[in-house]
Amino acid sequence: MARLRTSDQQAVEDFFHASYPRLAGWVRRLVDDDETAHEIASEAFTRLLSRWTGLDNPQSYLYMIATNLVRDHWRKAGRERNAIRVLTAAGPADPAYHPAQDVDVRALIQALPERLRSPFLLHYYGGFGVKEVAAMLGRPEGTIKADLFNARARLKTALGEAGD
Repeated sequence: MARLRTSDQQAVEDFFHASYPRLAGWVRRLVDDDETAHEIASEAFTRLLSRWTGLDNPQSYLYMIATNLVRDHWRKAGRERNAIRVLTAAGPADPAYHPAQDVDVRALIQALPERLRSPFLLHYYGGFGVKEVAAMLGRPEGTIKADLFNARARLKTALGEAGD
C-alpha cells in the first residue's frame, strides 16, 4: 500500500468499500460458507492491489480473480469429498442413499467450459446484467446471451441425466 500515491490509495479504499460487500455476497452464494467467502474476497482484493496501477477495469479483474479462487476452492472440496468417499466405501451401504439423486450443482457448473462458466457465474450468481458481464469479459452482448443459453442447456441436460 505504501507504493500507491495518496490519490491511488483513496481510489483503492473507495473501490474496496463500494465493491467488497457485493463480491463477498457473490462468493458466499458460490461456496456456501461465510468464512471461506470472506477469505476468497480478501485474497481477490489483495491480488488486485498488486496490479492496481496497470488496470483499466479493476472490477472485471477482481471478479476474474475471485472466479478462479472459487474454482480452486471447489477443486479442493471435490478432492476432500473423494477422499471421504474412499474412506467410507468400506463401510456398510446406506439403504436410503440414492447416488443418482445426489446432484452436485457446483460440479456441474465447474464442468462447463470456461467461456460458458464465467458469464454464467457473473450473471446468475453475481447478479450482473448481460451488458455488465459483456463489458467485464470484453465480449459482445449477443455472445454473452448465447453463452448463457448454451450454459443453461448444458446444465439442463446434465441435470436430466443425473435424475435418470
